[in-house]
Amino acid sequence: MKSKGSSSKTVEHSRSAKTGRYVTEEYAKKHPDTTVTEHEKITRKK
Repeated sequence: MKSKGSSSKTVEHSRSAKTGRYVTEEYAKKHPDTTVTEHEKITRKK
């Protein structure tokens, strides 16, 4: 029998590299040199 893995989802958050504050996705695309996009894995608990 196969074991079911927990389904996971990835969420992206963009931050300013200068201030550390969250910025919009639109701002991050316009300023790629000064923003960092973080990928956070969200897992579902059974």
